[in-house]
Amino acid sequence: MPGSKKAHLMGIAEARAAMLAAVKPLAAEHVPLSAALNRVLSEAIIASRDQPPFAVSAMDGYALRSVDTPGILRMCGESSAGRGYEGRCESGAAIRISTGAAMPEGADTVVIQEDVCRDGDAVTVPAVKGGKNIRPRGGDFSAGQVLLPPGRKLDGVAVSLAAATGAANLSVTRPPRVAILSSGDELAAPGETPGPYQIFDSATYGIAGLVQSWGGVAQRLGVERDDIGAIARAAEQGLRDSDLLVVIGGASVGDHDHARPALMRLGLELAVEKIAIRPGKPTWFGNAPQGPVLGLPGNPASALVCAYLFLRPLMEAMLGRDPQACTSTCRAHLMHALPANGPREHYLRAFLDVDGEGRLRARSFEDQDSSLISIFAAANALIRLPPDMPALAQGALVDVIRLEGE
Repeated sequence: MPGSKKAHLMGIAEARAAMLAAVKPLAAEHVPLSAALNRVLSEAIIASRDQPPFAVSAMDGYALRSVDTPGILRMCGESSAGRGYEGRCESGAAIRISTGAAMPEGADTVVIQEDVCRDGDAVTVPAVKGGKNIRPRGGDFSAGQVLLPPGRKLDGVAVSLAAATGAANLSVTRPPRVAILSSGDELAAPGETPGPYQIFDSATYGIAGLVQSWGGVAQRLGVERDDIGAIARAAEQGLRDSDLLVVIGGASVGDHDHARPALMRLGLELAVEKIAIRPGKPTWFGNAPQGPVLGLPGNPASALVCAYLFLRPLMEAMLGRDPQACTSTCRAHLMHALPANGPREHYLRAFLDVDGEGRLRARSFEDQDSSLISIFAAANALIRLPPDMPALAQGALVDVIRLEGE
């Protein structure tokens, strides 16, 4: 705006740290095991007993004493899964046993059924060592063992492990509620008939989808016109009903910077004014009395890039997880040369695959215009180029951030 001081341009790490300082893990809630998929543990799951709680057979066959082999033994009963043999395996006895059934007291080995000959109750067995084909008590986990730590996102395997402990309810972090507000006279809602100078709103739908895929609850507030009062009223509602307000657009330099003045009416104090990133320089962050606010660029691809780099770490911190892990990089070989980078850290939409030698390789898309959503939909990674990086030849190693899906 005319006469305003020049905004401080923060580095990405500095900006992210300033944002993360404003949030903390949300409260815990208890959910039934059947509703725990994709939730994040707020308390560790600790085994209350050994698993298995007794030694069990790993095969169908006969439980017996190894000292009685080889020889002809007498079948004295059966141990099946869920219904064990009540007596003791005495000298000369063989107990029919199925996979997962409890080992009878006195037996120290299992001979698989293919290795025996049975004639009525007479069972001829070969020589066998003790301990064969037995799963020991506590072989999976032991009482008191921490099985799943706080911050673990519960996929199907983790839910199965929780169920194996007998837990019926789990303590999980409440999902972050993220309100999403966009502004712009140029935006029309999908399904409407756009005006002659309008485009369809796509950014709010994209950000809402990412919020939900990252374990949050998204509330789309829609698109407000370029009016400071209207934006302020919508933002006030969003802050009241959310843990984080995301404002898309309205942060350009000059007469069309509507978003921040609107939030200033609500007491916003800026912690991040602009970021030395490409795309996404207009990204900002502040704290209003009602809660934190993240401002994303209006160009959809810029908004999506910055959502991965800033919104997702904020949500991870709210969920009690490591906010740095989601922006960690791996190394890949460039499939083409890249020119020198400028003074801002640059993130290129790219496609990752593996070559015939098992090496990870990356190909950036030629057109990186920040308005192109179709390019983003074809990408499965972001190539990170440090500030003032020299030109890179084909085959050079670069840092990449993997994106979900392809």
